[in-house]
Amino acid sequence: MKFGETFMEYLHGEQEGCLDKCAHVEYKRLKKVLKKCRSQGPPSTSCNDEQQQERDSEQNHSLSQFCHCQSCPLCDQMFFSELMREASDIAGCFSSRVRHLLHLHVARGMQRYKLRLRQCFINDQQIMVEEGRMLIEYVTMNAIAIRKILKKYDKVHCSINGKNFKSKMRSEHIELLQSPWLIELGAFYLNFDGIDGGEFSEFCSRFSCDLSATEPVMTLMLPNYTKLEYGLTCAICLEMVFNPYALSCGHLFCKLCACLAASVLMVEGLKSASSNAKCPVCREAGVYTNAVHMLELDLLVKRRCKEHWKERMVAERAETVKQTREYWDLQTKYAIGY
Repeated sequence: MKFGETFMEYLHGEQEGCLDKCAHVEYKRLKKVLKKCRSQGPPSTSCNDEQQQERDSEQNHSLSQFCHCQSCPLCDQMFFSELMREASDIAGCFSSRVRHLLHLHVARGMQRYKLRLRQCFINDQQIMVEEGRMLIEYVTMNAIAIRKILKKYDKVHCSINGKNFKSKMRSEHIELLQSPWLIELGAFYLNFDGIDGGEFSEFCSRFSCDLSATEPVMTLMLPNYTKLEYGLTCAICLEMVFNPYALSCGHLFCKLCACLAASVLMVEGLKSASSNAKCPVCREAGVYTNAVHMLELDLLVKRRCKEHWKERMVAERAETVKQTREYWDLQTKYAIGY
């Protein structure tokens, strides 16, 4: 079965599920646009001339199959803008739904008590596992649809604009399979696997992690056999992340290390970071304000590496107390004028 048919079958089933109001890629419509463009021939003569020049050029032999068309009168009025909007809507829907799901799992205080009481009458765990499975399938199918439609665009236009668009998606932080919420969902299933002794082992077997390795890693095997690996090493302390935060650029850090990089105190938090503060890895600015607290990942580390987690917790608490004391000493001196 071709992917287009598979995707339409998936969408038909999705309309009957709990994701019926979520955005999705208009794969069939975009494919029709490309088919119409192909039936009317190349977009411009200048494009063909440039392609011929590249074929004749020995210096650019590796790029001879591309023409670098900057525009197509039939496609580009809506193609990339529509795809960017759809990808942004999908990423937003995915993150909001996962955030709500995981909030129920790691609830605290009175809300946690209410949920435990509710579980006496309703099997919430099975409902959450099923919703998480649907969310993973949702983001995977749409990511594949985007990849295939961009590949088809490049094939029709003999260009590399589709590849360039992928880079733009990464810079806009809407690359679906690089979302920190996908890592959180993976940790969510690994935590469930540990709690329930394999009750959901058939699905949870797609997720694995090796926290004892020199470079800790989480592996996700998605429904289409796509294998994703996420490193869990903090780029600052070079240890496994503790109390981890994912910056807007996607890089993971310990909270203490992230605060150090952003030049803020632990008591102030990452939201107080300057808009000019840059990620230590990619040097992108303004990535701290909307950082994601990876609660499920922290819970996974706590359960799988208890001694390591305790040691890091003691060290972080000591540093937090030290910074808090220094902070209030400065505030007191400022208030009394010396």
